[in-house]
Amino acid sequence: MFLKHLKLTNFKSYEEAEFSFDENVNGIVGKNGSGKTNLLDAIYYLSFCKSYFAAQDVFSVRFDTDFFAIHGEFCNRETQNNTQVSCTYKNGHKSMRANKKEYQKLSAHIGLFPVVMVSPYDSDIINEGSETRRKFFDTIISQFDAEYLQQLISYRKLLMQRNALLKQFFDNKSFDASLLQIVDEQMIPLGNFIFTRRQDFIQNISPIFQKHYQQLSDGQENVEIQYQSGLLTSTYTEGLQSTSAADLHSGFTNFGIHKDDFLFLINGQPVKRFGSQGQQKSFSLALRLAQFDYSYERKQVKPILLLDDIFDKLDRARIAELLNMVGQDHFGQVFISDTDENRVKQILGEHGIQHKIVEITR
Repeated sequence: MFLKHLKLTNFKSYEEAEFSFDENVNGIVGKNGSGKTNLLDAIYYLSFCKSYFAAQDVFSVRFDTDFFAIHGEFCNRETQNNTQVSCTYKNGHKSMRANKKEYQKLSAHIGLFPVVMVSPYDSDIINEGSETRRKFFDTIISQFDAEYLQQLISYRKLLMQRNALLKQFFDNKSFDASLLQIVDEQMIPLGNFIFTRRQDFIQNISPIFQKHYQQLSDGQENVEIQYQSGLLTSTYTEGLQSTSAADLHSGFTNFGIHKDDFLFLINGQPVKRFGSQGQQKSFSLALRLAQFDYSYERKQVKPILLLDDIFDKLDRARIAELLNMVGQDHFGQVFISDTDENRVKQILGEHGIQHKIVEITR
C-alpha cells in the first residue's frame, strides 16, 4: 500500500497544492517554513484522522479561512486497486470518507492505512510526562486493535463523568455513593481490559524494540520498557477505595489506567535522567522502528514511513543504519524531508536508494 496522489486545500500553510509520489522513496525538500512538515502531517492525517502536531483540528485550518480538505489516493501494491480517502473539516465538524462513503465513526478508519512518523519531537516520548507516553502506546495499539480503541474511548467518557460527579460533590459539599457506583461498575471492566492489553503489548513489542536499539547502538547497552500501573499491585475496586478521600478532595479520579506510565531504562537506569543525547535518540528511534515492525506483523501491510528532518537531528551512524534498512526494502513507501536537496541526493545515492525528489518552493 502506498500513497499515489495528494491534494491539499487550506491545510495549514497550503492554499491549494497537489502532489504525486513514488511508491518507494520520496525526498521532500524545501527551505525552512516552506511546508515540508505540513505535507507529512497531511499524510498522517489521512491515517489517524488527526494531526500529529496540532492538538485541535481548528489549528490545521489555514489562516483567514474556515475549512480545510485533504484528498489522497492510496494504491494496493498487490491488487493495484485504488482507494480515494478524504478528510474535511469546517465549523467544528470533521468528516472522513473512503471512496466517497463517509464513516459513521472515525475509529472505523484508523489502522486501514497505517503510518509511522519519525519526528524531532520524538524526544518528548522520553522527556515529557506520563500522558505523552500513554498517548504514544495507545496510538500504536489502536492502529491494529479496534476493540481496544473503542474501550479506550468509552473509558475516557466515563472518566469525564466520574470527575464531573466528584467536582459536583466537592462544590455542593455532598456525596452520593450510589451515583459513583453506577459509573464505577461501567468503568472498571473497561479499565481492566485496557490494562491487560497494555501488558500484552509491552511484552510483545519489547524484544522488537531491543533488537532495533542494539542495531542502532552496536550493542553497547541494555534497554528495557517497564509498564507501571496501580493494577499491578491492587484490584480496580481496591484502588478506587484507597483513593476515595483524595478523589473527593481533588475532584479528580486518582486511581486507574489513566494514571499508568511506562518507564524507559538503559542499563537499569531511567533514560530520561541518565541517558546521553545520543542514547535518547537511539531509544526514541528504536521505539518508532519497533512500532513499524509491530504494525507490519499484525496487519501484513507495511506502514508508510515519514522521516521528518532526520538528517539534521540524527548522527551519521544512526542515519546509515536507518537507510540500510530502507535500501534492503525493509520498509515500503518512505518520505524524507530536508532543507538541502543535494544532501538528500548524496546520502540516498551513497546507499544506492532510488528516489523521487518533490520540491516545495512556496
